[in-house]
Amino acid sequence: METRLLPTDPASAMRSSLAEAVATLERGDVVVLPTETVYGLAGDITSPKAIARIFEAKERPSVDPLIVHIPRKEALYDVAVVDDAMDKLLRKLMETFWPGPLTFILPKHPSVSDAITAGLPTVAVRMTSDPIFKRVLHDLGRPLAAPSANRFGRISPTSASAALEELNGRIPLVIDGGACATGLESSILKIELTEGKPLFHILRHGPVTAEDLKPFGKIAKKRKPSPHTKEKEDAAPAWEAPGQTDSHYAPITPLRLLSDPSEFQPEEGKRYALLSYRGLEDDGYMELTEFVETFVLSPGSGKVPEAAVRLFFLMRQADQLGVDEIIAEPVPEHSIGSAIMDRLRRASIPATDQ
Repeated sequence: METRLLPTDPASAMRSSLAEAVATLERGDVVVLPTETVYGLAGDITSPKAIARIFEAKERPSVDPLIVHIPRKEALYDVAVVDDAMDKLLRKLMETFWPGPLTFILPKHPSVSDAITAGLPTVAVRMTSDPIFKRVLHDLGRPLAAPSANRFGRISPTSASAALEELNGRIPLVIDGGACATGLESSILKIELTEGKPLFHILRHGPVTAEDLKPFGKIAKKRKPSPHTKEKEDAAPAWEAPGQTDSHYAPITPLRLLSDPSEFQPEEGKRYALLSYRGLEDDGYMELTEFVETFVLSPGSGKVPEAAVRLFFLMRQADQLGVDEIIAEPVPEHSIGSAIMDRLRRASIPATDQ
């Protein structure tokens, strides 16, 4: 299969490209589209063929649910069942964070296929702020399922060229909408209504942070580990939300996250690259060995939002360098730094541990 990359600049090219994207989706096929977080592989939620194509192209296990993207806030009620108590809170959260990178886990509407939710009674729903994705949703007139546009477990693409590299020959179409604004997947939130303030379970850290959510409820303590234990393997469990595997967002090159520079002893003959936070010698990582190349997330300033935008892009560059191992520095674990550290921890777990 030939995978075509279609431009969205100038405006005339955008009209033509998006019309072709909608026609492809209407045929029950899949299209890569930009979002403000990462590029997504989109398919019509009413088409069993399209949903199957998503899983096939990504080599994604059927126990990993998909996020449903809706065109407008009121469409939430077409895919989720929301009682009055939850509705009042959701409307406040939607008013604050939608459109944007926040995904809700809610009881699913009977019309939503079990294939999308991995057989779970819940559905993951969000409303993107990306104008191209929004235009396609509007023109198609139906929600889209759209996980990240990469092969399962690999680095999420934040550019059209990265998405093409991941899925070339597996899908018909990639729409180029430029670089993604935030660079990390959406935050995923499960809400537990209690007698006092609602309890927020952050199932995946992302651009909407715990600090952002605190005015609306209490943040639950860290949840139990992912279900990759021997006792649960036989049951083939579905995960509560996308991106819950122990090893995920991972380069092909082994990546090691060092909490302290003293943990590192270079092995003779090995070639290393460094994924540095600030690129400063004072942090203690730059001089650990003669790195083939150093990739800096936020040069000098150490700003975690900048580091988040650059993380997957630089991780992909390091992966293409051909070294034996990528050494990664930690970043401050506050605000979106929690999401960066979540991705680095998952990327540093060997695939054999899945």
